Amino acid sequence: MARMNVRQMWAAKLAGKPMPAAVAVPRNAAPTAALSAGVRAKTAFAGQVLGIDPSLRGSGLALIEFRPGRAPVLLRCQTVKVPPRRTMPEALAEIHRAVSAFLNDFDVVHVALEQTIYVQNFQTAQILGAARGAAIAAAALREKPIFEYPPLRVKQAVVGAGRASKEQMARTVMSLLGHGRPLAFDEADAAGVALCHAYTWKR
Repeated sequence: MARMNVRQMWAAKLAGKPMPAAVAVPRNAAPTAALSAGVRAKTAFAGQVLGIDPSLRGSGLALIEFRPGRAPVLLRCQTVKVPPRRTMPEALAEIHRAVSAFLNDFDVVHVALEQTIYVQNFQTAQILGAARGAAIAAAALREKPIFEYPPLRVKQAVVGAGRASKEQMARTVMSLLGHGRPLAFDEADAAGVALCHAYTWKR
């Protein structure tokens, strides 16, 4: 069988097609290195994943359904836009309400968030931390399993390149989901986190 790249292997796995035979991979290899080397894929994740890209003024939310033998389906996406004139507590309440609405309306199995790796200053870190906390609290109150992934890992799992741009992420997410309309960057990033979770999750 011809060698397949990361995206082709995930597409084949989701479609239930044969995968390349397993080969040895170093124990300390990156998460996508195993796929690139041709390791047989594990059982596909099944269920609905709510991906969240937290931000105080523009959190991205994307709910994706994964079923064996078919491509992932985007059920709903939203950017929680909060105008600057609204106070920080009001913004956090909006984030909490939006996440709660997704969890109330759908049978979400897991919640996946993008980790904050680097921020410019302490105040920015506080703001991002508060936005993450509002989203996490909504999921935790409903006892949903919560997973966090660094941006580099998300890009590697979805695009195949850890330094991919937001434009590349959006295009790749749209192609994987077969989505018609362009996604806002925040929504595409949220969808990317959900895809990363399903692609790399282990029982």
